[in-house]
Amino acid sequence: MEIARRVGMAASATLERLRKLEESGIIRQYEARLQPQALGFGLLAFIFVRIEGPGAALATGERLAAIPEVQEVHHIAGEDCFLVKVRTESTAKLGEILREKFGGIAAIRSTRTAIAFTTLKETNHLPLPDGEAQR
Repeated sequence: MEIARRVGMAASATLERLRKLEESGIIRQYEARLQPQALGFGLLAFIFVRIEGPGAALATGERLAAIPEVQEVHHIAGEDCFLVKVRTESTAKLGEILREKFGGIAAIRSTRTAIAFTTLKETNHLPLPDGEAQR
């Protein structure tokens, strides 16, 4: 087992620790990291969303999260209420998503969109101090 080799532990001990991390909810899921461009999702956009009234925040966030092209929804501080990460195939498709899907959510007052030209770093890794991964 590659993980056991990297941390210098027996495979059985490593599997037991992984099982405990899964049961405690520290490890939430395993997933493959796909190359979006290779699958036709070459456009990455970040959309700032402003909504009407604070009471609509949870429901609005849940509706945004249900949109298939949305990869992340963050409830944020500041003038905007949400920062949403979207991947799609083209600017035309992004426009359609904004008009039809975002536009269909009544609480949304306005959006501002930033399109990424290049991604220099994108990761889910956490900067754990040495030894944290072995606990």
